Amino acid sequence: MAEKKIMLTRDGYDKLVEKLDYLKSVRRIEVSERLKAAIALGDLSENSEYDDAKNEQGKLEGEIIELEAKLRNSEIIQSSADDTGKITIGSTVTVRDVELDMTDTYMIVGSTEADPDENKISDESPLGTALIDKTVGQIVQVHAPAGIVEFEIVEIK
Repeated sequence: MAEKKIMLTRDGYDKLVEKLDYLKSVRRIEVSERLKAAIALGDLSENSEYDDAKNEQGKLEGEIIELEAKLRNSEIIQSSADDTGKITIGSTVTVRDVELDMTDTYMIVGSTEADPDENKISDESPLGTALIDKTVGQIVQVHAPAGIVEFEIVEIK
């Protein structure tokens, strides 16, 4: 079965590469040194330091494998908006909550890069899904726990 393509901005891809490099070149060495120190303590059958270090090593290797798979299956987003002015992954969109008359700006990213603290929303989120392929001036309805919320698309970058 083919793995799902992971959509990434160039910045998101570069951050994953940087993190993978850090895990392989720095964290692996740190965990290896910790493991060596634990082994030097002797009797491994009752050595909690050794057990902790082995568990940390397992988690680290799992994270490295996961990052390598994400990078292998990633597709870098080339543009932020297509020629028709429609919202795509990579677009920065300003929307206005119709009821509250408040505006917010979001960047539409793949699910791997989503970070609400940085106003990066996933294309698979309710708002992201509603915005994809829409244009300035359109109103979209988003199903939220509090009910349906309407947003007007004010600007696309």
